[in-house]
Amino acid sequence: MLRTLLIAAVSAGFVSAGFLSAAIAQPYPSRPVRIVVPASAGGTVDLLTRAVALKLADHLGQPTVIENRAGATTSIAEEYVVRQPADGYTLMMSGITLATQPFMRANLPYDPQRDLAMISLVAVSGNVIVVNPNLAAKTVSELIALAKSSPRPLLYGTAAFGATGHLAAEMFNLMAGTQLSQVPYKGAAPALNDLIAGQIDMTFDNIPAAINHIRSGRIRAVAVTSPKRDRQLPDIPTVAESGLPEYSIVAWFGLVAPAGTPADIVARLHADTVKSLKDPGVLDRLEKLGFEAVGNSPSEFAAYVRSQADTLGKVIRSAGIKPQ
Repeated sequence: MLRTLLIAAVSAGFVSAGFLSAAIAQPYPSRPVRIVVPASAGGTVDLLTRAVALKLADHLGQPTVIENRAGATTSIAEEYVVRQPADGYTLMMSGITLATQPFMRANLPYDPQRDLAMISLVAVSGNVIVVNPNLAAKTVSELIALAKSSPRPLLYGTAAFGATGHLAAEMFNLMAGTQLSQVPYKGAAPALNDLIAGQIDMTFDNIPAAINHIRSGRIRAVAVTSPKRDRQLPDIPTVAESGLPEYSIVAWFGLVAPAGTPADIVARLHADTVKSLKDPGVLDRLEKLGFEAVGNSPSEFAAYVRSQADTLGKVIRSAGIKPQ
């Protein structure tokens, strides 16, 4: 029918380019949607993204394609995404760097909050302070006392410069008055391996990466960094209830798109993301990965990022962390 109308309009000589564009326009989405992951395949954020993307594809009615672009603490992926067409076909599962990149990266060629459209905060997960079993500290108070009395700084490993574990440790230093010393690694696995071997004293790692080692006894959990206890570690107290009441930091991840993505497309993506996060299978998968599903609105997500930038920016400046 549409083809017949177009032929008739062309024959009559009154069809315009605009009319043709409107006539052949396809409703969104009409082709696969890419979701860029700023980390290697098989990592926590990759597994989280795949768990959500599979169900999101069902709601969108189009395949979702995962594209891994690791490096430079997510800035490689973020810069790539901000330069893509704002048409809803390129998304990204980003995280804490939306709030921290301007403080951590020198000469950043984009502004995450200005150049990315927030769709929804997808999930959050607390970190856990874990120590080598030979370290004489089973509680936060014992850890603080040991750190202050030790003739050498206690060493903590981090998966990446500016990652949640790095900032969690610096927040701890500021609030506890300690001087824990960072040992940067390229990923959580090598840091955990050195912790088990006794090469470093502790890490502020994400729970999914550390939990099997905790259960096996190869490392000891001291406290979780989230505002409430974690369902997978119900017997482990929070840092806040262990003597530092203002302490709270979590890892978080959310979907974003290039700034300028039409509001109706952002609304569609948000609605289908929320539907996906209510699916029992997705909820079960996220819980096994150590995440709590969120699914807030674009405006709520944007407000959350601004709040995190304010809080973590103060930690970064107070800790004297210099942009790299």
